[in-house]
Amino acid sequence: MVQGGAPQAVPSGNRRDFNKLFSLLFVIFALVCIFQPVSAESTESESIRANCGRYPKAQYDVVIYGCTTAGIVAGIQVHRMNRTFALVCPESHLGGMTTSGLGWTDSKHGKSIGGIAREFYGKIYSYYQSNSAWNRETRQHYKDRKITAQPGPAIDEQGKVQWTFEPHVAERILEDWMKAGKIEIHRDDPINRSKGSVTLKNNQIASFSTKSGKTWTGSIFIDASYEGDLMAAAGIPFRIGSEGQSDFGESLAGIQIQEKSSYWKLDPYVKKGDPNSGLLRGIERVIPASHKKNGASDVGRLQPFNYRLSLTQQKDNQVRFFKPEGYDEKDHELLLRFIEASTHTDFFTQQLMPNLKTDSNSKDAVSTDLMGGNYNHEQGTTYLDVSDAERTAIVHKHKVYTQGFFWTLANHPRVPKSIRDSVGRFGYAKDEWVSNNNWPYELYVREGRRMKAAYIMKQSDVQSPKKLDDTIVGLGSYTLDVHEMERLVIDNQVYNEGLVHTPIAKPFPIWYNSLVPEKGGISNFVNPITMGSTHVAFASLRMEPTYMIMAQSGATAAVHALEQCVAVQDVDRKRLSAKLNQDHQILS
Repeated sequence: MVQGGAPQAVPSGNRRDFNKLFSLLFVIFALVCIFQPVSAESTESESIRANCGRYPKAQYDVVIYGCTTAGIVAGIQVHRMNRTFALVCPESHLGGMTTSGLGWTDSKHGKSIGGIAREFYGKIYSYYQSNSAWNRETRQHYKDRKITAQPGPAIDEQGKVQWTFEPHVAERILEDWMKAGKIEIHRDDPINRSKGSVTLKNNQIASFSTKSGKTWTGSIFIDASYEGDLMAAAGIPFRIGSEGQSDFGESLAGIQIQEKSSYWKLDPYVKKGDPNSGLLRGIERVIPASHKKNGASDVGRLQPFNYRLSLTQQKDNQVRFFKPEGYDEKDHELLLRFIEASTHTDFFTQQLMPNLKTDSNSKDAVSTDLMGGNYNHEQGTTYLDVSDAERTAIVHKHKVYTQGFFWTLANHPRVPKSIRDSVGRFGYAKDEWVSNNNWPYELYVREGRRMKAAYIMKQSDVQSPKKLDDTIVGLGSYTLDVHEMERLVIDNQVYNEGLVHTPIAKPFPIWYNSLVPEKGGISNFVNPITMGSTHVAFASLRMEPTYMIMAQSGATAAVHALEQCVAVQDVDRKRLSAKLNQDHQILS
């Protein structure tokens, strides 16, 4: 108590206690100030969501179709944002091409890969840290090979990521990831592609049905399939094939016939020298030289499909190449004549994966790409257009062709012994795809439909991007890469058509509006794979790490649309950018 006008001294012990109390109160006050905006924003979002008439209560907040890596990443992101979702898989195995042989990461700039995609490659790195992961060679032996994978060193010690991996390792990591998050997966249930399987209401998808008879209802839908089957079934407009050069001002668009034949003047006719005998299988049509002009739009052809194979020369881990049931030598007459006409000896890539295995892809004029195999020239239909049964037949045709291709190279008497011996040292890796007779789970669908989006990515967006009034949702970082789509005969010589292989200078921005339909279109749909792009731009976008990047960003936007009670086209771009940065996406 104060007596008169003079204060009494505070004892030193009490002063220390007072200072501690003051400091504690200050810290608490500071924390409240820091977290209050987030808490207020979260409360605001929950309030908006609870009173949102746009998105009435549905079975799931988000329904994701397709268990590609894009589908899985989208599911992880929705899960982390505490929303309900269904992961509906047409396939039985997770991971799409990442677990079906594509272990050679398609990116030219590893530092452009962030977010959940980078987490995946970090998990690959961690897995291969263990000595038990190396049963055919040591980690040091693999490193000593100094393999320069496309994004950088195969094993990047500084970045703690690994860009090359065996298919079964990728599958194990994805399965474990899903189990750790207790994520429910609905497998082997493809969409019913018949008319009426998708229900629309108020310009939104309300539900879709699958072949099992189940109906999936949700507030937001994400199509993570390579084909874009949900998009098509919902009636969302799309493109197939290459636009003409004049459509978007693209120098690489349209029909692209090579200037010089790659076929060493081999005879293209069934009976040599006789055009009336018909063309060899694998050669599609004859055109006059006067029609050899590039740049016109094509008729809807797709990039060729193939299988990415895991091969090995280790005899104790090898299934020898065999002649498949249904083998027809006529399917390989073009290959045999090509060998006889040329000095060619290299017919498939041998990118080195861990444990003395390859990721083998198509290479050069005659290889594992089955040109024209996904296109019916007489009917003008593609793999995308036909029934499920016809798709199954196309997939089987590619399998028989590919197995026959390797058996022919390793065994046919018309193949020189040096080539037979070289190819015969390889075989299918016995420890891959064990449940599928050592054959990849999926055919490599390089290109499907492409959505008519709010923004169409073009060649200029890849090569010389300009700033747009939109949000960047990730970076693309691969060559403009279109595989040859057909073989033509001009003046009795064989030419390839469709090849585009143009390097890019640096990573380029991908815009959010390319992931959502046109303004006024379906307002609750996000599309990270068959997105809005031209055929040329898609040639750079169509890569597994890029799909993962777009899926995380697209799933984030889907949840934001729910929280803000707006169409996916109208999500708050500043909030979207802030969340993507918070989740370690690389945006510049």
